[in-house]
Amino acid sequence: MNFELKSDYKPAGDQQQAIDKLTAGITAGLPHQVLLGVTGSGKTYTIANVIQNIQKPVLVISHNKTLAAQLYQEFKEFFPNNGVGFFISYYDYYQPEAYIPQTDTYIAKETEINEEIDKLRLQATSLLFSRKDVIIVASVSCIYNLGSPLEYGKYVIELKKGQTIDREQFLYKLISLHYTRAKFELDRGSFRIRGEEIELIPAYEDVILKITIEDGKIKNLKTRPLIAGNERELEGYLKIYPAKHFLTDPKVFNESERQIKQDLDIRLKELKKQRKELEAHRLEQRVKYDLEMIKEIGYVNGIENYARYFDGRMPGDPPWSLMDYFQHLFGDDYLVVIDESHMAIPQIRGMHQGDLSRKKMLINFGFRLPSALDNRPLKFTEYLKRAPQTIYVSATPDTWELELADTSAKKIQQTTKKELYGVVEQLIRPTGLVDPEVIIKPAEKQIEDLVEEIKKRKEKGERVLVTTLTKKTAEELAWWLEQVENTKTPLLVHYLHSDVGTLERTDILRDLRLGKYDVIVGVNLLREGLDLPEVSLVAILDADKQGFLRSKTSLIQTMGRASRNVAGQVILYADQESLAMKQAVEEVGRRRKIQLEYNSKHGIIPKTIEKPIREGFVNRSEKRDARSGKVWETDFESLTPGEKKKMIPLLRREMREAAGLLDFEKAAIIRDMIEVVSKR
Repeated sequence: MNFELKSDYKPAGDQQQAIDKLTAGITAGLPHQVLLGVTGSGKTYTIANVIQNIQKPVLVISHNKTLAAQLYQEFKEFFPNNGVGFFISYYDYYQPEAYIPQTDTYIAKETEINEEIDKLRLQATSLLFSRKDVIIVASVSCIYNLGSPLEYGKYVIELKKGQTIDREQFLYKLISLHYTRAKFELDRGSFRIRGEEIELIPAYEDVILKITIEDGKIKNLKTRPLIAGNERELEGYLKIYPAKHFLTDPKVFNESERQIKQDLDIRLKELKKQRKELEAHRLEQRVKYDLEMIKEIGYVNGIENYARYFDGRMPGDPPWSLMDYFQHLFGDDYLVVIDESHMAIPQIRGMHQGDLSRKKMLINFGFRLPSALDNRPLKFTEYLKRAPQTIYVSATPDTWELELADTSAKKIQQTTKKELYGVVEQLIRPTGLVDPEVIIKPAEKQIEDLVEEIKKRKEKGERVLVTTLTKKTAEELAWWLEQVENTKTPLLVHYLHSDVGTLERTDILRDLRLGKYDVIVGVNLLREGLDLPEVSLVAILDADKQGFLRSKTSLIQTMGRASRNVAGQVILYADQESLAMKQAVEEVGRRRKIQLEYNSKHGIIPKTIEKPIREGFVNRSEKRDARSGKVWETDFESLTPGEKKKMIPLLRREMREAAGLLDFEKAAIIRDMIEVVSKR
């Protein structure tokens, strides 16, 4: 199936010229292009048109989970009949394995896995193996070690009605794909046997597969929704994909085990030579236990640290990542789109070094074999070798992207003699909206002034974003604004920062648009790619403070949040005008001038963007206000075992919050509740 864009929109403003230039560049073989598009100019729609034009698989990389979720929803709407997947880190809470020698403190790896995101990750890789019309929206976690696509592909099970099949062998294959046999309730990634029928819930879909085997042949293949709906008989092939990405082939285990033991012996001799008897004993016990677990059940917590033995990689070889899945299936015939590249590229560039220092400490003190170093993200040079043609999308692209795109365009132009554009500007918004007016006010009494500005917007039914420098300030300011009196109705305020759950962030922003909140107070999470047309005011507190959060790039991005509303305005509260403030105000002024001239020339009257409010990204029944305490007050007796299981991460978060507020009595109650719920 080909990519088919479905949208009520038509290219407007300078979108069509951007679409044409980007398409021409990809067709001509330009390795790098930049789409410099202002906030609200419809960059995602432009990229969607380019995808339809070039008909190639696409990997979209975002630096931010919230933005990635939004992009995923948008591309699903643009391409409802094509394969759109979502691939981000599946940890709601992640404490990496670490060792602190100064205090002799070992920190075991601790995680709270989000089952919904885990399902979507597995769905993304299954889409890659099942079709070519695929768009995967991913965070920068896509450059982390994922396991070999070759091994993953070997484990795919194909079934067809009438096919001869050994029932016991089929069940064994399911187990080797890390599906578990359910005793009672059927859950994601499990199967159960009912006479001649085998029922299975794939790890990557919300359906039940029913496979009927009689006399050594598949009699029927059926599927039905999890909750309600009719069964549907499948006539074509049915493919069952693995329930985990890290897979261990029993045929290669013996050789891998031999290599691990050999490396263990070498490492033990090194440690003993250094008179590190304790470290040697610790390492020997850890590796022997892990090998025993892998041999018995095919998996162990931390198996990724042995991945190169099972993948056939040599020490120092780059890990398999999601990009290798693309290369394995499509070669270089796919497109990478890096959204908000001024943020994503520095993240990709710096991830390996941060991971390396932590791993070295674990190896030096006998917690891991040196092979743990090969369970890592890609180095930047390794990423560049894997990246095919790339479009860098940003309202504030960095010098690196601009120079790379410009140089590659000039080089190819010399041989093709065609007019190509490495950097494509998209400054005109389809709605005619211009960049917001920027006002600088003194920081003295900034909160009192802010309250008055919020009241004005509330009376008009508009929304406000406020950015602070710290999470603590965001939470305290949100609480303080809720206490403001002398308003007809109380101000409805919520904070938003990195401690708020990934999918809950999307729902909070949706509630802002619905009017459940008047104000959102945040740190830097409010900068890039958040489409909030109802927001008419962005207030930046302490705008003159030097640092990353108040750089020229950050300020321009933050200002852009007010550009989707015709009444958009930005207030910078500062004691003095910093260089970053001056540069940001000048650039916004340059763009505003171009936009006003375009509107005047074409007789355009600006109007606020109209954008549909989507359904919440997570099940609304599972969403809870992080400060309300409603989760631990839930009637758990009325919930199913599966629903109770999903509540446990939310309870743990509320327990930590209660402890942080020194409400230890409440924290203890929730702790005991978690223990009770976990046993049921």
